[in-house]
Amino acid sequence: MRAMNIGKATALALTVVWAAGCSTTNTTDTDTMGSDTTAPATTTQAVSDSSMSGTTMADVKNLATVFYFDFDQTQVKPEAVAALRGHAKYLADNPSASVVLEGHADERGTREYNMALGERRAQAIARVLTVNGVSSSQIELVSFGEEKPVVMGHNESSWAQNRRVELKY
Repeated sequence: MRAMNIGKATALALTVVWAAGCSTTNTTDTDTMGSDTTAPATTTQAVSDSSMSGTTMADVKNLATVFYFDFDQTQVKPEAVAALRGHAKYLADNPSASVVLEGHADERGTREYNMALGERRAQAIARVLTVNGVSSSQIELVSFGEEKPVVMGHNESSWAQNRRVELKY
């Protein structure tokens, strides 16, 4: 019994340390050819505007639920942050609500690499949500890698639509 409490306390402490370290990120990814690509740091501000939509499910339905990424990148695009803040406000105001973040990649790269890339993309979206007040217990991460393309094709247009994270309530 006491060991379980110590384990829970340790897990909580590690979660707090992880969340504190995730308020700004410098991500370095390796592309499929093995060269390093460094994404610039991303800083996300917490939700503080009470007029921001996202407090009801009806408000959330008007927000984007698919967020796209550049090739071999995990950096959340600036235009996605506003919609994610709306989702965060809804989730923070409704602690019983939860969201599944489904990470995806295009077909380039190995199956294993794309599974990991999809997971890192979902984690990047999760960081934005947690920084904006969402409890990590409300978020579930799933990576499909290249397994569930939204567009079948072997060109940049198709690949761009398959590099995404989808929010599912």
